[in-house]
Amino acid sequence: MNATAATLLADALLALHVGIVLFVVGLLPLVIVGGLRGWRWVRHRGLRLTHLGLMLFIAAQSWLGQLCPLTVWEQGLRRMAGQAAYRESFIEHWLSRLLYWDLPWWVFVAAYTAFAVLVAGAWWGVRPVARTVDRG
Repeated sequence: MNATAATLLADALLALHVGIVLFVVGLLPLVIVGGLRGWRWVRHRGLRLTHLGLMLFIAAQSWLGQLCPLTVWEQGLRRMAGQAAYRESFIEHWLSRLLYWDLPWWVFVAAYTAFAVLVAGAWWGVRPVARTVDRG
């Protein structure tokens, strides 16, 4: 793979990673508000299982001291592209600042665990329902 392709793939992975973060973080308040307002879509079982599964995976990774597979893959592609830490694309520069913070590991473990507990609590507070087919 050439350096340009590796850079483009790394930038695409970073954008995907940010999208997943926005989904995981943004869905919780939508579920809570939607539960209170009667929005049916927030009770969709597949959506909620995906949300809960992602958050449990993230929390488990932090407890195990592991990086997200997307981060590992992106870093590998950047090394393959010959990028040094100071050489970053526009997309990498801005999305990395949104996604990666320089804090002690225990802060992430605590934050991910607390958020996973909130997501699990929302599971019971705003119960998902199995999708039914109208036969009328």
